[in-house]
Amino acid sequence: AAAGGAGVAAIRLLGAGAPAARGPVPITGGQANAQGLDWVSPLEAEPAKVAHLLRRTSFGYTQAELDQGIRDGYARTVDRLVETKPAEPPAFPGGDTATQLPGQQLKTNELQLWWLDWMLATPTPLAERLTLFWHSHFTSDIRKVGAQSPFMYWQNLTWRKQALGDLRDMLYQVTIDPAMLRYLDLGNSNARNPNENYARELMELFTMGAGTFTEDDVKSASKALAGWREPRTESMLEAARQEAMQRQRTIPPQLANARADTARVGVFERNRAHQGGLAFLGQTRQWDTQSVIDRILEQDVTALRIATKLAVQFVSPTPSEAYTARLADRFRRSKYSVKELMRAILTSPEFTEPTAYRSLIKSPIEYMLSAAKALGNTALTRLVSSSGGSMGMTLFDPPSVGGWPNNESWVSSNAMLARANYITAAVQQTRRLPPTARAHEVHLDSVLSGQTLKLLNEANDEKRRWTYLLAAPEFQLK
Repeated sequence: AAAGGAGVAAIRLLGAGAPAARGPVPITGGQANAQGLDWVSPLEAEPAKVAHLLRRTSFGYTQAELDQGIRDGYARTVDRLVETKPAEPPAFPGGDTATQLPGQQLKTNELQLWWLDWMLATPTPLAERLTLFWHSHFTSDIRKVGAQSPFMYWQNLTWRKQALGDLRDMLYQVTIDPAMLRYLDLGNSNARNPNENYARELMELFTMGAGTFTEDDVKSASKALAGWREPRTESMLEAARQEAMQRQRTIPPQLANARADTARVGVFERNRAHQGGLAFLGQTRQWDTQSVIDRILEQDVTALRIATKLAVQFVSPTPSEAYTARLADRFRRSKYSVKELMRAILTSPEFTEPTAYRSLIKSPIEYMLSAAKALGNTALTRLVSSSGGSMGMTLFDPPSVGGWPNNESWVSSNAMLARANYITAAVQQTRRLPPTARAHEVHLDSVLSGQTLKLLNEANDEKRRWTYLLAAPEFQLK
């Protein structure tokens, strides 16, 4: 309701002084009530179900992509989304600083554009959508990690490879990820001086949730996980040698003789690790990284928390306890297969029940890219990159270790005005607009509020009609 109200205000602003009407927009589906907030769900029809599926598992779709999904049918489209191996993006130019000169940095804006371009181009949209989800769940940001290393780029490649994998392997890769080692300080942790930051967030944010462990568990886990350090590329070592020469006029022997690491993951140094038994989550033994993760996965709350978070992301802002418990049970029985969990979500009755229709609010990235897809303009990614900050979402820079918010947290008068401004600019920057004859059907299921219908029918050119359609509250919901 909040999104609808703010969206109506935005399109009213856009509609001020609209010229005379052109050809009317027909209504072929259910229409909202007079307030434009209580939608009549069309999800009993297969085409609407497919459109609903694509809105939630991708960054928008073209008319051709929707038509293909409708021809394939809902079940086959789910199979394609879930079963297709995540496609790899083209390499980011200069992304591996092992081949760069000391002092060079990743250009953050260009890295954002590289990812945005791939979000629009990827043939495996669900994997890319999950890459963004894991980026927000297993949070790191380029402000702390820094652009002097390739770590944030490497991390993005890891989340994509792991997007539909199993949680056990994912948690191990998260733990030894170079960007994470730096972001939550595990790379500086050793047995004598264990750092608790990563151990705490591993349990509180990444798996079990607050209130499911004790401070003693945090202390034990931090000791058990100690011993990892960041990998060093040749350019990093050379930069360190040059800095030593500038400060000390000499290079310490251990730095002079150091060799670059070949792997893109953390390096374990046994002499920095803890030796001896520890009490952790009710068991006392010698622990290491994998056994800590296994013990966390033995806790029932882990499956429930991940299943609930994905249900909130893809199904409903308030999924029922019975539904999330059923998902969690299937997740555990599948040995924590994210692919099987996503299949369970997308084929569940709850995903396409009437109350699920337009119950979620598109994040800024989802909203802007879905508009670019609708306009058929893949050159809008620079506008997307520059507009995200005013809506509260900048790639590689989540606001906190908790990641980005969901749903109603995206709604404010300023954010909605920023969305309207983006749409105005996007339409203006699109030289060849697609015809709007079926746009309300393809992108809004022909389910329109009276306000949106009135504005669309008042529009006397394609630019104005596209602006009203994409700024409408119906398009901002999924």
